[in-house]
Amino acid sequence: MNSSLMRLFKYVGKYKVYMFMALLCALISNVLIASIPFAVGKGIDKIIGKGKVDFNNLLKVIIILAVIYLTSALFTWVFTVIANIAAFKTIRDIREEAFNKISSLPLKYFDRNSHGDIISRLTNDIDAISDGLFQGITQFYPGIITIVSSLVLMLTLSVRITVVILVMTPLCFLIASFITKRTNNMFKKQQKTVGELNGYIEEIIGNQKIVKIFGYEKRSQDKFDEINNRLYKYGQKAQFYSSLTNPGTRYINNVTYAFVGIVGGLLSILSGLSVGTISSFLTYSTQFSQPINNVTSVATQLQAALVSCERVFSIIDEVPEVSDKHNTENIVNCKGNIGFENVCFSYTKDVPLINNFSDNVKAGSTIAIVGPTGAGKTTLVNLLMRFYDITEGKILIDGTDIYKVKRNNLRSLFGMVLQDTWLFEGTIRDNIAYGKENATDSEVEAAAKRAYIDSFIEKLPEGYNTIITEAGSNLSEGQKQLLTIARVMLIDPPMLILDEATSSVDTRTEIKIQDAFLSMMRGRTSFVIAHRLSTIRNADVILVMNNGEIVERGNHEELLKKEGVYAKLYESQFKNSGEAV
Repeated sequence: MNSSLMRLFKYVGKYKVYMFMALLCALISNVLIASIPFAVGKGIDKIIGKGKVDFNNLLKVIIILAVIYLTSALFTWVFTVIANIAAFKTIRDIREEAFNKISSLPLKYFDRNSHGDIISRLTNDIDAISDGLFQGITQFYPGIITIVSSLVLMLTLSVRITVVILVMTPLCFLIASFITKRTNNMFKKQQKTVGELNGYIEEIIGNQKIVKIFGYEKRSQDKFDEINNRLYKYGQKAQFYSSLTNPGTRYINNVTYAFVGIVGGLLSILSGLSVGTISSFLTYSTQFSQPINNVTSVATQLQAALVSCERVFSIIDEVPEVSDKHNTENIVNCKGNIGFENVCFSYTKDVPLINNFSDNVKAGSTIAIVGPTGAGKTTLVNLLMRFYDITEGKILIDGTDIYKVKRNNLRSLFGMVLQDTWLFEGTIRDNIAYGKENATDSEVEAAAKRAYIDSFIEKLPEGYNTIITEAGSNLSEGQKQLLTIARVMLIDPPMLILDEATSSVDTRTEIKIQDAFLSMMRGRTSFVIAHRLSTIRNADVILVMNNGEIVERGNHEELLKKEGVYAKLYESQFKNSGEAV
């Protein structure tokens, strides 16, 4: 917790000028505020009794107080504005660094962590840091100045009464410290559960069709209630314990106030202490402890902010994707010859997935990869794109080890169409042009025609300028898939990866897409991952994978004659259709 606080201070330290200006304004404002009880006391002493009022000097005191109040209010306003600027610039930096780190993390991080929890850290937790940081700046700065300036002025009035206040004050710190240590764990559990709840909500809302199809509404509600109740329990305990701090410190302050009144009265009788001085001390006893009360009153926000700091900094501290700054080679004029040499890979050390995989793919050929679920089909493509790094062996493109090539250059050589579509909120034109900066309208429209979606687009009220809502919710699955296919056709890459790319379209559209793909794949090295064997009958080579190894290799006719794994897969899909494939 302390390390998170110190780290937060380093971010704030980037804005020293703002913090210096804020400190200066807080110094002027709070010194003036601290002088008010002193001036009020002097004014009271000008009122001795009936017919014994020094109106001239009393008027001067009133004028001085008016100037003090106005000047203090002005500098307090300036301080608040500057504190806001410093706080929000700091939060902007933290949010930017966290998002940049997200962009640099390997895919395995997102596979192992809830997306909802990651989003919660970048939104809810950063908002909590923002609230806590602003409260910290606006409460601590003025608080320290108020304590010091009040202490100096109290000592000039009476050392003995000041000692009474100083003796009682440490009790406030002890109470606050005692309670804070016991609430910190609850705040950690609270923020963690908030992330868990966000992840679950995102999961359920994003898959409402599946929830309804399987009648999962009641069970999803039960699961939500369980997480929500846990959040209530942690939040209620955290809030309850932290809420004890302020009443506890205020109780000590009230006792101190009473002691000051009693001691002041005795000193007035014994040593002639003036009524104005006693009045000043009664105000100072409250003013001196007010910063402590202010801090304890926002202790909930401060603790939540520090817990959120730990959660956000844990993202920033994640190990990024292995740097390729030392990779100096670029593949230009790519032909598409690919070689796998004794490639080994595992997601976890104890469970190997691909063992000593070797194969050579000739330029311009179409390679279909089939096999049962978990055989390693998509994993092989992920390794080729360096979404994951191999543990042993080599992968070569045109004889160049891909680990000597910069990732951006490597990935620019491939066009990928995935089973899961991704579209963003924007125009259809922008979604198609996503992969090619400064694409012309004619290029976008040509790509749409090749993907057989131009007729659909032209029927829309705004045509290519039609806005796609979030995640393409105003389009059918087939239409979304066609748009992603057009996106790849636009960039015209030297190599293609099609991962169940036509799984969401109807049979008639699939035939058209297959024709478009055949045209696009001509002369390009293409990898086609498919479960529907009807889509790969024309592949030059079919690799049948099982348990991370190639168990069969050949074209469609050759593999059927072998009567092996591929033949069994084929038979299971078409034995009832009566069709030749």
